[in-house]
Amino acid sequence: MQLSDYIQTTKQAKGILLMTHLVLGYPSFAANREVIRQMVANGVELIEMQIPFSEPVADGPMIVKANQDSLANGTKVKECLEFAAEMTATHKIPFLFMTYYNILFKYGVERFFQKAVAIGIQGFIVPDLPPEEGQEFLALADQYKIAPILIYAPTSTEERMGELARHARGFIYCVARRGVTGKQTDFTSDFEPYLARCRKSTELPLAVGFGISNREDVRYLTGKADIAVIGTATIKLVEEKGPEAVGPFIAGLR
Repeated sequence: MQLSDYIQTTKQAKGILLMTHLVLGYPSFAANREVIRQMVANGVELIEMQIPFSEPVADGPMIVKANQDSLANGTKVKECLEFAAEMTATHKIPFLFMTYYNILFKYGVERFFQKAVAIGIQGFIVPDLPPEEGQEFLALADQYKIAPILIYAPTSTEERMGELARHARGFIYCVARRGVTGKQTDFTSDFEPYLARCRKSTELPLAVGFGISNREDVRYLTGKADIAVIGTATIKLVEEKGPEAVGPFIAGLR
């Protein structure tokens, strides 16, 4: 089943899906393993696994720290791929990779796609690669049937949204506000017109992320978006209270 079909079918029963984010190797792969187990057991429908990078320009302080700590611990791309293979074999929900283009470039872009297909990854989020500079990436995504997840921002024009939608597959990631990840999002009067522009520009499902952190946020997005993305909130929870705190938190979001 294609990723967009999975989202639409599953949404009919759930109202809105939850996609969570974690940084591989932070605080450890053992912690990642337990966090993912709790996420899936408590109803998460998609998981975005971030391969750490030294300059994660789209990320806020908490996720930047997680990237830096993971790299300081010696995390390698090879270990991330091996861990991802274990997770896709263990949990029957879609897993995506989020990372920055230099990771793919250094590994070898087509080689990375080949490996991702072999281990069952269904989508890539590469926030520093606009389609104008990613023709090889987009062609390989089409060839290997891995969804390239492209990103809308509140500053995106209708023309830009249309151009991004032309290349996107799976779903569109709608950034809820300007800036980087982590800061709490206030859904102001500008948000609904922005989301309406997003919806008008594409037939793909819409995921909303950046600062989504509680039940009230998820309830607000239900009926407006297809996916609520929870990132920094769970990473902060693991740091403060440990992996065992993730399950109850996820269970309370819907």
